[in-house]
Amino acid sequence: MRNIFTLVGKEITLEWRNKYALSGVFIYVISTIFICYNAFRQMIDPQAWNALFWIILLFAAVNAVAKSFMQETRGLQLFYYSFLDPQQVILARIVYNSVLMTVISLASFGFYTVFLGNLVADVPMFLLGLLLGSTGFAAVLTLVSAIASRAGNSASLMAVLSFPILLPLLITVIRFSRNAMEGFSWSVNNPHLLVLLSLNALVIALAYLLFPYIWKA
Repeated sequence: MRNIFTLVGKEITLEWRNKYALSGVFIYVISTIFICYNAFRQMIDPQAWNALFWIILLFAAVNAVAKSFMQETRGLQLFYYSFLDPQQVILARIVYNSVLMTVISLASFGFYTVFLGNLVADVPMFLLGLLLGSTGFAAVLTLVSAIASRAGNSASLMAVLSFPILLPLLITVIRFSRNAMEGFSWSVNNPHLLVLLSLNALVIALAYLLFPYIWKA
């Protein structure tokens, strides 16, 4: 656990030094939200509000998380390989990317409500879906980034691999957040909550089991 937290701290330090990467994601989010505001104004309905929000968040996740392994030099990879276990590396990267995506998601929700209004009836339920969706995006894209980095940093490969895994997660989290917007009881959302928890656990478990083989490739 000490190595995992050390790696997470290293990622936070590097991100803080290279603020342009995170700033670029926030500029993308704010500009996209502002474009949606100019296009829809007050004519947006709850379903379109929800769909647009998750589309913006999905592309923000791709921009923020996809670079996880694809920007590492061969020397840094060799250093990790010599002194660390692969499970520690992948878990630390998932934890860091989950925290990063949670921050981006909360900031996006804040900007989104400022420009397009808050149409969510049950905010705590919506925020729970936001947390689970952010974690799922981070875990999936971290694993796919690791695979793509071993295949010559192929962007097309990353798109092909990530889409079928992200699709069920995206559909479920959209349904979960839609129920939160409608103000339905928690019992209505329990099946979607179970699916989200299962998908997140499955992806993290797959990353934990498969990354050592990717690591040695």
